[in-house]
Amino acid sequence: MRRLRGVLAGLLALVATSLAAQEAGTSAAVPEKPPERQCRTDVGCVTNLPLPRYVSLKGKDGNARRGPGLTHRIDWVFTRVGMPLKITAEYENWRRVEDNEGAGGWVQYSLLSGVRTVLVTQDMAEFRNAPVDSATVVAQAEMGVIGRVLECNVDWCRVDLDGQRGWVLKTAVWGVKPDETVE
Repeated sequence: MRRLRGVLAGLLALVATSLAAQEAGTSAAVPEKPPERQCRTDVGCVTNLPLPRYVSLKGKDGNARRGPGLTHRIDWVFTRVGMPLKITAEYENWRRVEDNEGAGGWVQYSLLSGVRTVLVTQDMAEFRNAPVDSATVVAQAEMGVIGRVLECNVDWCRVDLDGQRGWVLKTAVWGVKPDETVE
């Protein structure tokens, strides 16, 4: 009850100060919103890293909200550790992300990892021992499997699938740009 009285007293003081400032013809009592920084669409305002870019989900849960803040409604919950996500915008400690189907929203940056992963999008994708079509198939992965990216060249990515490593065509996975190389 004492806390509620304190909050009410603070609100009344703010209203009284605001009214006094309005009568005096000033707006000093009401803080103005800082001017928004103009950002380029290809670089994040906060990190200066390229947009869009790929990251992964750090933990097992990640709430995607309608806007960048805890007061915004949760629209989606990511539930797979290592899920690759595409960052499309930044605002303070928040990143707007989407999955391979375009679902997503704003998540706190602390829920994201810079570890690169890919999601297999082709059923029974073939992983080879070298980045050429004629190389021996060392593994196959079902659609929906997540693997850690080790490296990528123009057409292929070397991926670790729980200890099994192999080269897969970029067209069979989601989580890297078509023209991207990863070292």
